[in-house]
Amino acid sequence: MITTKKEAARKKSLGELGELIAIKALVDKEFDKIRNLNDNTRNEVFADLYCEKGGKKYVITVKTRNKNQANGKLNPSYNLPTNAYQKASIAENKYTDTAHWIAVQFDHNCFSVYFGSLEELNGSNAIPVNKCEKGIIGEIWEYKKRHYFDWDFYTNLINPI
Repeated sequence: MITTKKEAARKKSLGELGELIAIKALVDKEFDKIRNLNDNTRNEVFADLYCEKGGKKYVITVKTRNKNQANGKLNPSYNLPTNAYQKASIAENKYTDTAHWIAVQFDHNCFSVYFGSLEELNGSNAIPVNKCEKGIIGEIWEYKKRHYFDWDFYTNLINPI
């Protein structure tokens, strides 16, 4: 599939929106010292966010996707970066933290936020949001929370609602 400038802008904007939602979720969960690592280093190895809670340090990759694929079928898992575990190890050594992930799932009218550790993925290269939604893996921080974004720009559906 050829990526147009509009499609590239849509994906970039969706990712940035997901990072803002993730930061809000961290604030709501009472994390401290929250930093967007991309503010200082574009495309920091593995991690997008750094934060602390209860004396524990975290580096977090944020993966944001539309709930459905372009064909309308459920997007069951969100891919991690290439060599995610090696990159996570570098980030852990740099920040003396544990690697985690936040998956932000958007639909036309709502979003969900899931949080978990890289370790609980057991070497998988994807976050199984279908299992997150069922409470099998990770934690559900927000579930089908209403948003008021004009979703026409962000949708990836071929025939949107």
